[in-house]
Amino acid sequence: MTSAVERRERRRLVSSDRSTPPPVRVRHSPHRKASSRRDVSPGYPKSSRMSRSPSPRTKRLRRAQAERDTTHRVPDRELERSSGREDIDKGRYKERKLLKEKNDGSRSPEGRSYRERHRSRSPARVSTAGVSNEVERKTSPTEYSRNNEDDSLAKMKEAEKALEAKEKQKPSFELSGKLAEETNKVRGVTLLFNEPADARKPDIRWRLYVFKAGEMLNEPLYVHRQTCYLFGRERRVADIPTDHPSCSKQHAVIQYRLVEKEQPDGLMSKQVRPYLMDLGSTNGTFVNDNRIEPQRYYELFEKDTIKFGNSSREYVLLHENSTT
Repeated sequence: MTSAVERRERRRLVSSDRSTPPPVRVRHSPHRKASSRRDVSPGYPKSSRMSRSPSPRTKRLRRAQAERDTTHRVPDRELERSSGREDIDKGRYKERKLLKEKNDGSRSPEGRSYRERHRSRSPARVSTAGVSNEVERKTSPTEYSRNNEDDSLAKMKEAEKALEAKEKQKPSFELSGKLAEETNKVRGVTLLFNEPADARKPDIRWRLYVFKAGEMLNEPLYVHRQTCYLFGRERRVADIPTDHPSCSKQHAVIQYRLVEKEQPDGLMSKQVRPYLMDLGSTNGTFVNDNRIEPQRYYELFEKDTIKFGNSSREYVLLHENSTT
């Protein structure tokens, strides 16, 4: 049987340290009676009185606890390493992001404050910040504005090209001229002109007198019976053939048109007037020794002289009431 003092001591040790094993029982001889008081030696301190050697069981428990601690420390180290790698990756990502913002030319005060807040103390990031600062110093605000203007101009040109491409792809419902060619054929030959809507027969009997080297040839040509007269080497369609080699197959045309003219008293009146148009000939058409533009109507007046190409023949426009 243990004494009350030992039981109290055991309870105190268990309550003070739960992790440590219970104290080892101290066996006493049955012939010795336990004293009610502690055997306290006055010569030694209190700590020396309480120290005892651990039992084999406590040694085994402590060894098992140490093994458990070592097994738990290994994953903790791995976690520390993985967390360190994640921190390094995050730092690299932030560095790349900052470099991208600086290269894009973001110079707003918000961007500067953001960069200053997130600036790292690592030497690599400091070096990149130094490089970006040098780039910012080199690029002046005028160059920055020019770059922005060039970008805007390039975008505008691209938009214009896209619109032009869309317009080209749209269907065209305009007149192609194929129907006019089919309806403008005479004896299997397509005429190079179309009569205008104001084409009329003349009221005045106009005539063309043909001269060569100052002498009149044959009788005059009466050009008042139709609305138009075609000159050229193509006899199948030409109303007045011009056989000279310098003349084109369809050289020129005299067209009568109904137009408004002002009278001497200031009033407007409608008259049928003769007009001459060159049909894009090679050697041209001349009125009073002046070459006229092709595909354009020129009004003719009494006593005008007309020449076609390099021909020596001259055509003088007169009418029945003309005075020579």
